[in-house]
Amino acid sequence: MEWSLQTVWRFMVEITILTVGFYYAFIFMRGTRSWPVVIGFGLMLAITLLTTLLELQVLSFLLRTFFAFSAVAVLVIFQPELRRMLAELGNLPLFNTAREQRENIEVIVQTAERLSDVRIGALIAIEQSIQLQEVVESGLPVNCEATPEMLETIFFPNNAIHDGGVIIKGDRIAFAACIFPLTRRQDLNPSLGTRHRAAIGLSEETDAVIVVVSEESGAISYAYKGHLVRGVTVEELRAFLTSVFVRETRSRSLVSRVRSWTVNRVNPVPPVTKAQPNKT
Repeated sequence: MEWSLQTVWRFMVEITILTVGFYYAFIFMRGTRSWPVVIGFGLMLAITLLTTLLELQVLSFLLRTFFAFSAVAVLVIFQPELRRMLAELGNLPLFNTAREQRENIEVIVQTAERLSDVRIGALIAIEQSIQLQEVVESGLPVNCEATPEMLETIFFPNNAIHDGGVIIKGDRIAFAACIFPLTRRQDLNPSLGTRHRAAIGLSEETDAVIVVVSEESGAISYAYKGHLVRGVTVEELRAFLTSVFVRETRSRSLVSRVRSWTVNRVNPVPPVTKAQPNKT
């Protein structure tokens, strides 16, 4: 009886771990360019289980053989997503302190606001744990302090390096005139320009946050984890960057969360929400 209970306990633990793992993998992969492949593998797995239950030996053998040799294909097809997933497991905060984080966020926000007012296009990638220089095709090393004035100078239309994207590392501008990989998604709005498609493409392959300013309309957008949010306000951009980069909002302990819930259980404070995409 003791052995039976131990077996049931282990079985439940395994089922729980697998369920949580599949759930988070599903959430992580949803919306990426590899999502149709995920659906295909899911259908193949469902068919394999069905053939096993119906005792269709030939089909079951062929499908099991296919899955046995598909490990290499998975590594090749999902290489960008797997790299980003592993990077997020050991993701470190971008800045050392909350004050430094907020100061660097203000640099990006002020730059986006100024360029938006004068309708100067911009493409700014904020690096996290994945080295962006391994993804972009080119770029000129700059290695200077990141300030709104310097970023405005780089993106000024008459500047020789205004085309392409800028890579921000910490509080410094690392590279300029970078060519980001374009997304291969076919379900995007045809009106999206090269900057927005490059922002989505880089966010699909890395954990970077990319801020875009439209040259035509001056609209501010951001891309993260393969998703693009268009037409955000300065306050919405600041709130999003804070939710991603400020260590205090990402590393609150369970005790502080319980304490906050206890204090505010009668009149809770509404959470900060992401900006909604512009429907116009």
